[in-house]
Amino acid sequence: MAHNYDVIIAGCGAAGLYAALNLPSDLKVLIICKRDLSLCNSSLAQGGIAGVYNSPNDNIQYHQNDTLIAGGFKNNVEAVHTLVSEAAQDIENIIKLGVEFDKNPDGTYHRTLEGGHSHHRIFHHADATGREITTTLLENVQKLSNVTIMENTIMCGVKKTSTGYSAFLKKGDEYDVYNCHFMVLATGGIGRVYEFTTNSAIATGDGITFAYEMGAKIKNLSYVQFHPTAFNNRATRECFLISEAVRGEGAYLLNCKKERFMQNYDERLELAPRDVVSHAIVLESRKQNSTEFFLDISYKDSEFLKKRFPMIYNNLLEQGYDLTKEPVPIFPCQHYLMGGIDVDGNSETSLDNLFACGECSHTGVHGSNRLASNSLLEALVFSRHAANCIASRKADVPEDFETAEFDAHLNAPHIPKGCRTETRRIMQRSHFVIPDKEQAAEGFKRVEAMRNDLLNGGYYVDADYVLAKSIVTVAYIILKEVMQ
Repeated sequence: MAHNYDVIIAGCGAAGLYAALNLPSDLKVLIICKRDLSLCNSSLAQGGIAGVYNSPNDNIQYHQNDTLIAGGFKNNVEAVHTLVSEAAQDIENIIKLGVEFDKNPDGTYHRTLEGGHSHHRIFHHADATGREITTTLLENVQKLSNVTIMENTIMCGVKKTSTGYSAFLKKGDEYDVYNCHFMVLATGGIGRVYEFTTNSAIATGDGITFAYEMGAKIKNLSYVQFHPTAFNNRATRECFLISEAVRGEGAYLLNCKKERFMQNYDERLELAPRDVVSHAIVLESRKQNSTEFFLDISYKDSEFLKKRFPMIYNNLLEQGYDLTKEPVPIFPCQHYLMGGIDVDGNSETSLDNLFACGECSHTGVHGSNRLASNSLLEALVFSRHAANCIASRKADVPEDFETAEFDAHLNAPHIPKGCRTETRRIMQRSHFVIPDKEQAAEGFKRVEAMRNDLLNGGYYVDADYVLAKSIVTVAYIILKEVMQ
């Protein structure tokens, strides 16, 4: 039996939760959470949220210029203006919802500096801002009587219908179809398409894949950001991020000889935008024939560092490094996606009443490289736009719901092992920091063959199948773009 909702939101990070909070209370809303509620990329955001809010020495033009410069002027200028000019209202709103940002002794908000920013404009909660924001948003959403949250639920398929959309969901061993008039995809990034990433385990590009399969426009998926300072422990796929705010507080980048080198690549030194720093590290790596690089802030007061970066300090201690006493090994790692499901100013995709927010969307605000701490801001501003657009159309939707048909192929074989691992190796070789077109062309043929097999093999539709198909499809789109 099908279940009917006015709005289905796929994803419970900052974008999905904030969309729910901004929807009218008379709409029946379902939020689908792939794993447990705490697992999302938003909660991993350390640095903070950028915005001009009660800032006497800063203005939105400065913020806009910094965003455009970092993005290589490939940004959508109109979207950037929306982002920076509406930052204040959403920062103020989440403060009212209970988000606590660090303050100075005089009671004013402390704002930090990160790479690419000309002014101190990053609001933060120590070095765990994302967790503070998502936890607070979730607490507020859970109070809403019109919102239902389904945890540990895999979206196995989505189809457009004459009345909206049908989602094929699997919770435990049970499959069910859930219909809606409006759908919001807030499924996060694509980190698990790479061997090493700062992203959580859920970042497999599911929303992008479903949108692509329905014919929605995908744009600039090859615009992948590699964070320059991931902790260099290649024993695990998930790399612990050392926030850009550490460099904002004065940390130095060192090569294998423990020498600073950024002066050879950019006049902004350690505070150059992320893509510039990652590029410099890879070039220096080739020059020195070594992947040993370090981040050093040990010359700063140890008590200040422990208070300013408690999570980073403790996580590094667990790995055997004391941030206050020694350089810490780092190397670039997949971090963020600037491209995604192409949307307009209302966060609506090329398909009617299908919206995309957060990292899975392409608003155009980031250009070819995201400015630090603009991601949480984008998630808030544009998910609010999506909610407002839905609210303006709620009276125009039909009363009934069409239900699409899905087949889980319950008696079919499971997918062959190894396609996710092989895809990650291909992506790491062909599209990491400095893309290799020759490797991309070779890898594309293999990825295309794997994707065709998954689409046409009639395999059992379970979590393994969904995640593998998403990872392979995202790689397929990226490599196809790279070769054009």
